[in-house]
This record gives sequence, C-alpha cells and structure tokens, in this order.
Amino acid sequence: DFVVCDQLVDRTRGRADTYYEGPQVHHISLADPYCPELRTALASSSAAEGLTVHERGTVVVVAGPRFSTRAESQSHRAAGWDVVNMTQYPEATLARELGICYATVAVVTDYDSGLHGVAEVEPVTMEQIFRVFEANLERLRAVLFRAVAAVPLVPACECHAGLDEARLSRG
Repeated sequence: DFVVCDQLVDRTRGRADTYYEGPQVHHISLADPYCPELRTALASSSAAEGLTVHERGTVVVVAGPRFSTRAESQSHRAAGWDVVNMTQYPEATLARELGICYATVAVVTDYDSGLHGVAEVEPVTMEQIFRVFEANLERLRAVLFRAVAAVPLVPACECHAGLDEARLSRG
C-alpha cells in the first residue's frame, strides 16, 4: 500500500527546524503541512498505476535510527497515527518557510512493532523493509514520474504564502 499523508506529528528532538533564528522570528502555520496539489497528484498517480493508495494519513515522525518499542508502537496506533517515519520533520516546516510545495507518499513496508507476536505478521527487520521497498521501487518511480507531469506549472495552492503573515519583528 501507498499512503499520501495529509498530517504529521513531530516526536523528534533537537533537529534544526527553522531558517529564522533571529533577529526576525516567524511563526509559520503547519495546520496543513502538505501541499494539496502535490497530494492530489500523488494520490491520482498512485491510483492510475493500479496501486492501493490511502489518500489521507497521519505520519508520526520519530528520531530514529531505531525501531519503535512495542509500547511506542501501540501508543502511535492508539493515537490514530497511520505511518511511522523518520524523515518528514523538519522537511515539511522548512519547505513551508521557503514557500515550497511539499508532499509525501509513504510506501508501507512493515507494521512497526505494534503487531509483533501476531502469527501472520513478521517482526520488523531491516531485511524486510529493504525487500518490500525494493519490490515497490519501480511502482514508486512510475508514480513519481506520473505525478510530476500532473503538477500544474502555476500552482493554485497557498504554499508560497507561508511567510505572508508569519513574521514577528523583535523591537
């Protein structure tokens, strides 16, 4: 399955996540962290390739490079978070600060640690992740090429306006 995420939850710490340390401060809105036009292009391209695609999903971004504990994984699932990832934050924030359209398509490779012990679900391993990702690599490429061709040359989204009302000047 592919997931075109529409929300993210940051559970990282210590990552540089702004271009504006001062003297000007910017309070950027991340209410909708991903570009709706790019999300539409990714979802429709995935469907056109005949893939199972979830057009919405919340990604929880963890620090890594380790896998979640079973308790963490169960907590993520209980919170309603659909995807566990290590690379969506601070990228989404930095793109918004620069007015760049940004979106993600997640290739589901495993069930994290939350289903560990269920007979029909293998525990997560790097070998499993690479095997599933490799099996989907050509599909992902096809989706990305199709999506790039579907992105409008002149965007109608508001991604470029991220800084318009975000500036707070220090006196």
